[in-house]
Amino acid sequence: MIRFVALTVVALIANAVALVVTALLLDDMALDVSGFLLAVVLFTVIEVLVEPFFRQQAILKAPALLGSTALVATLSSLIVTTLISDGLRISGAFTWVLATVLVWAISLAGELLLPLVMFKRVLADARARRNAGRI
Repeated sequence: MIRFVALTVVALIANAVALVVTALLLDDMALDVSGFLLAVVLFTVIEVLVEPFFRQQAILKAPALLGSTALVATLSSLIVTTLISDGLRISGAFTWVLATVLVWAISLAGELLLPLVMFKRVLADARARRNAGRI
């Protein structure tokens, strides 16, 4: 349970950073301050729910597409978030493509790097316990 909560916090932070950085980089993508929190939570929840579904469908019906399921989940999450929330606006086909790739890449980097920063002490304690047992 603690691991799930930690991974959820990491995903929320990584997605928030990804959305903010992408909105700063792309002129046709905008985040509203008032709806930002709702947009991030909504985006994260949708992504967490649809990615396993897309992955399972790819495994069953098109294994060659398995690697692209995260991009499809990111695009789907962006679409639903823009439809439901007033906190995120994207216009233009090219912006949709760039936003999908940038949000996916930045979020992936965040989800890989944030645990190293956030849980540095926990990881150090675990290493110390593991090394103490080897003496």
